[in-house]
Amino acid sequence: MTTGQRWIVDLFAGAGGWSQGLRHLGARDVGLEWDRWACATRAAAGHLTIRTDVAAYPTHPFAGRTRGVIASPPCQAWSAAGKRLGLLDQPYVHQAVADLAAGRDTRAKLLTSCRDDRSLLAAEPMRYLHTLNRAGEPEWVAMEEVPDVLPLWKQYAAILRTWGFSVWTGILNAADYGVPQTRKRAILLASRTRTAAPPPPTHAALAERDTLFGPGRAKWVSMAQALGWGATDRPVPTVCAGGTDGGGPEPFPTGSRQTLTDARARGTWKPPSPGHRTPPAPRRNRTGWFLRSNNQANATIRHADEPAGTLFFGHRANECVWVPQAATGTDSTDPAPPEPIRITAAEAGVLQSFPRRYPWRGNKGQIFSQIGNAVPPRLGAHLLAEHIGATVCPDDFSLAA
Repeated sequence: MTTGQRWIVDLFAGAGGWSQGLRHLGARDVGLEWDRWACATRAAAGHLTIRTDVAAYPTHPFAGRTRGVIASPPCQAWSAAGKRLGLLDQPYVHQAVADLAAGRDTRAKLLTSCRDDRSLLAAEPMRYLHTLNRAGEPEWVAMEEVPDVLPLWKQYAAILRTWGFSVWTGILNAADYGVPQTRKRAILLASRTRTAAPPPPTHAALAERDTLFGPGRAKWVSMAQALGWGATDRPVPTVCAGGTDGGGPEPFPTGSRQTLTDARARGTWKPPSPGHRTPPAPRRNRTGWFLRSNNQANATIRHADEPAGTLFFGHRANECVWVPQAATGTDSTDPAPPEPIRITAAEAGVLQSFPRRYPWRGNKGQIFSQIGNAVPPRLGAHLLAEHIGATVCPDDFSLAA
């Protein structure tokens, strides 16, 4: 770190969601990240990175040099996509935060009682904030996690207020900020220099006109719009068999991605299985392509002219698929619709508001994991803009260009 320069420190930086949002605003951060392939992705994208365990890295090198702190602790312990053992560990996490805020490090003792080793990572930002506060830093803080972490953010807020910060906490929907995905997250925003508040939404489920009380909002960005499709266009078939130079096994057990032409020629399209959830009544006769989040009976299913549901990818990334919906009233002479097609990493990245050609590194499983764990860059840009004196144009979707 350059002497005299004040940095934005990004804890648990991942593949670069916050960093990409800052880049869009003309700023940059230094990210702390442990995962090998997330670090490789960040390096390829040109984001400054320290590969380290955030829980083991010393905090004193940042004292006197830090303008802002960003933190998105790993969400696997808390997420609905996992076992959610972090919810059972909440008392220990709250205790760790309280102790760290008072300068007491009880992490090792508390960790022995935790059901998930990752739970206490949500307390790590307080370790850094305690050190920085003694130096009168940082100027601002921004943190993001799954909605169930909101009570923990409220605890952080109470502590930060005693240190002179204005703080706001709450749940925000990424779709309200132009991300083509209805991803809800618990957010903490804190500032020493201005009143903390969430950025005004730029988008809504239905377009809104300007009024005397403020500007209107554009309609939520749909998957089709973000990907450059018409609402009934089909996914472009590609081959996705074989590993990449990222190493590791190929996670897709069925081999190459099937082409639409092959599917039609063989007539292999089948109606939804008994466990497939029928879309709600207003969508029942819709044709075109839907994105199904996984193979569970209650999986989120969204039409291409809507935003995606929350994207998360576990050990079977191929469960997120494009599903064709046949038109009603067709006869036997109509060509058979194609089979479901797995979402590609490039498509998933765009739906997270990353640039289409973002330089992901690793094999497909590792890449999908990075995408699912990332903060949508467009949401990050909106959350950070006021802190660094920048603006985000509501109609600018260049983050996914």
